Amino acid sequence: MTHPTRRLVLKAGAAAMATLAAPAIVRAQGTPKVRIGYWPVASGLPFFAAVEKGYFKDAGVTVEPIKFASPQQVIEAILAGRCDGSANGTASAALAIGDIAQPGLLKIFCTNPTNAKFVLDEFIVAKDSPIKSVAELKGKRVACGPGVQNVVLAKTMLERAGAGKISVTELPIGQHVAALAAGQIDGVYSLEPTGTIGRLNGTTRTLEAGVVARYILGDAMAPWHGGSASLTTEFLAKHKDVAKTYMTAYKRGVDLVRQNPNDARPHLKGYTAIEGQLTAEVPMSNYLFFDEFKPADAAYFQKFYDLFTEKGIFSRKVDVNTLLYKV
Repeated sequence: MTHPTRRLVLKAGAAAMATLAAPAIVRAQGTPKVRIGYWPVASGLPFFAAVEKGYFKDAGVTVEPIKFASPQQVIEAILAGRCDGSANGTASAALAIGDIAQPGLLKIFCTNPTNAKFVLDEFIVAKDSPIKSVAELKGKRVACGPGVQNVVLAKTMLERAGAGKISVTELPIGQHVAALAAGQIDGVYSLEPTGTIGRLNGTTRTLEAGVVARYILGDAMAPWHGGSASLTTEFLAKHKDVAKTYMTAYKRGVDLVRQNPNDARPHLKGYTAIEGQLTAEVPMSNYLFFDEFKPADAAYFQKFYDLFTEKGIFSRKVDVNTLLYKV
């Protein structure tokens, strides 16, 4: 049997290309294991807690968490049929790119909106750095996490903050604090728990948090839907009851983070780079389930996606409403 191959070309800055292959697969019959890809950032906490608290097990759903080094790898695994969806914290732009590569690929059922209050995104510098604003990163060595979403956001925010057009280096998120401490870079656009780790070990400080809301959405308190939990339309169609049960159990994880964050925080251990009592210091993202979306939420989400169309990363306009899961 010949497996079809889907190809996607990504344009970032001058020209960057990536090919995503999605061979057809035959899924086993019976109750399936739900394979969920995640990126080790704090906003994945509802998923981590639901796994560790046994919420999925209680619901009779077998879940396999699969860690990836970048959001791009998560979507590549979904396209290739190695994952059935993503956990919160997976870059929403990467999910849209997957849907462009394979129209109708997935549905987003929960986002993790963040801003200056619900902190996830931030620019970080070394503790003793003389830099006092994002604008002062002009001409400096700046890095960001891996993947097209991080690169586009970092470059755009630096420019809009007054730092001008800067070449940004992609670094695995686990290396951000060490690179700053070693003087290899002058600043980094990163995601929690990076800022907390650096602050608590005395090597870095946060220059500004909630930066996407401010510089991309135009309001420091606007909801940035930068990460999303999703399931493939194939899984939703073939295993409708399991998918609904999975989302209900996932919602228990969301409710735990909302209502008792101190009980949820310890489950960052093992999934992110933060350990032990330090988990109590990590700021929380907000979360929005598909049935909680209001027109204003969708509008801010769309504004975020429109940046990637404007920058030529999306080969076509992506309508957020077509990606959101609906009953």
